[in-house]
Amino acid sequence: MSNEQISIKTPEYVSLQFQSANIGSRAVAFIIDTLIIFIIQIILFFLGVFVIGGFETFLLMSESNFVIMAIIIILYFIINYGYYIFFEYYWAGQTPGKRITGIRVIQDSGHNITLLASFIRNLMRLVDTLPIGYFLGIITIFFHSKNKRIGDIVSGTIVVHERPGKRRDSRFERLIRNRNLPLTHLTIEDGMMRNIKDKEWDILKLYRERFIHLSRKNRKQMTNQVAEIIFPKFQIDITGKTPEEKEDILLTIYLKMQKEWDFE
Repeated sequence: MSNEQISIKTPEYVSLQFQSANIGSRAVAFIIDTLIIFIIQIILFFLGVFVIGGFETFLLMSESNFVIMAIIIILYFIINYGYYIFFEYYWAGQTPGKRITGIRVIQDSGHNITLLASFIRNLMRLVDTLPIGYFLGIITIFFHSKNKRIGDIVSGTIVVHERPGKRRDSRFERLIRNRNLPLTHLTIEDGMMRNIKDKEWDILKLYRERFIHLSRKNRKQMTNQVAEIIFPKFQIDITGKTPEEKEDILLTIYLKMQKEWDFE
């Protein structure tokens, strides 16, 4: 099984190209995350022993010891699943392991993963691990055309490769600074703002989210598609503009509209 190129048609009719993450890269990310979780759990265990009063006291099966150990077991369960949900949601589909290996979980629509989707896909780990050692999950990834495990199928998500070494927010902010955006000469009248509806704003958000993650070829394709939808709303002539000029204009429009539209 190898990485496969996947074309996703978003609800906004924008085509995105991704490379699905195979079982090898996902396994490496899983091992890294498992080690991190294991270290956290070891620290939690020793804290519990310290609270009880040492190993000798810990070995005494008193009622208070049972209560503390029950709390630790519950915390272990929360850490095992909460770790993935927390990072996938707040790091836009990446855990520390996924970030190191350059993969990310996204929605089938191409958008960033939602909190509900992350909760469902990670809760389904209980099924993916059956009967032992992620057997069902591995088999499903191996035979699924988009390398999905059961949790991905149920939650409507997909794990994709991205170019190594990128940092989502910092790279975007650095790009904005290097390009001296927003463009000061681009004026947007209030009347034009009323031409923008939820659909167009979703397209701009998706464009911003995926911009730095796409190859030059795919970025150019996406820029042309988005420009054809957005430019007429602001009476901007698309003809004669270079791909870089189109990118700068679209990013400037996004930045100027962000405060008014970005409620999330």
